[in-house]
Amino acid sequence: MTDSEFAWLCEFLRKRSGLALSAEKRYLAEGRLGAVCRRHALPDLGTLVRRLMAGDPRLETATIEAMTTNETLFFRDACPFNHVRDVVLPALQSARRAERVLRIWCAGASSGQEPYSIAMLIDEFRPILPGWRFDILATDISGEMVERGRSGLYSQFEVQRGLPIRLLLKHFARQGDRWRLSDRIRQMVTFKTHNLLDPCQHFGQFDLILCRNLLIYLDRPTKGAVLEALHRQMRPDGFLMLGATETAHGVSDLFDADPDRRGLHRSSKAAARAVSGEKVMRPVAVSSAPVRTRPAALEPVQRPPLRLVTQKTANG
Repeated sequence: MTDSEFAWLCEFLRKRSGLALSAEKRYLAEGRLGAVCRRHALPDLGTLVRRLMAGDPRLETATIEAMTTNETLFFRDACPFNHVRDVVLPALQSARRAERVLRIWCAGASSGQEPYSIAMLIDEFRPILPGWRFDILATDISGEMVERGRSGLYSQFEVQRGLPIRLLLKHFARQGDRWRLSDRIRQMVTFKTHNLLDPCQHFGQFDLILCRNLLIYLDRPTKGAVLEALHRQMRPDGFLMLGATETAHGVSDLFDADPDRRGLHRSSKAAARAVSGEKVMRPVAVSSAPVRTRPAALEPVQRPPLRLVTQKTANG
């Protein structure tokens, strides 16, 4: 692969996936795309690039998928799930009391461990959220990863990474040398192939969007474009969860970062007012009143769960 061919490849990847590939990462492209060449019986990377220039759709998909990082695991990093449990769910329980519907989007969901972790966490709250509906959308640019996530089938190695044994036994069944997630949890998540550079208005709006450890691979203009797209799909009083090392600060003025909870963002006041056309809804205070039932603590989360506001019934 010549320098000019590598330069063309970098621009192709930037335009098609947002991936910012520098000259220092040329070795990464050569390693990952070498496998694509072998799989498609191509003699070298130069031939692959020339086929891409000619517009071979099969190789375009294979190249983008090969260059996408799919590292994921169940309950990856404890803090984001602490934030969802302790801040996001209590606030949205109050704000959505009349609707009893929560919509969540996991963007860049890879093979599904993150959206299924969110689903298992929410399942712990079902006893105190009767009659609520939870819609979780999981999207990824890789069709192969989407199919893997949709299957809900994971290896022994994958379920050992981050998944508490209690939740493994509760939600998974052994299937040969792998583990199948229960229909109950799988039915909470809808998987779709989606490129974040493509329009997403048809997805509707969400109460919580997770886009973790994805922006770090994008250049600054693409980060701004992705954040703008996510903001359009987030309800004015919703939440955005980025990765621990990611922030919207300095890239977009559409979000305010929570100073005490790394990765957690809300719509900025000005942006939320412009979108909603009405008074901005800020985080709802969590009631400290006792509840009749509360979920068991999730093992990867270190602090005890907060008590959520209970639903009032006709019997008091």
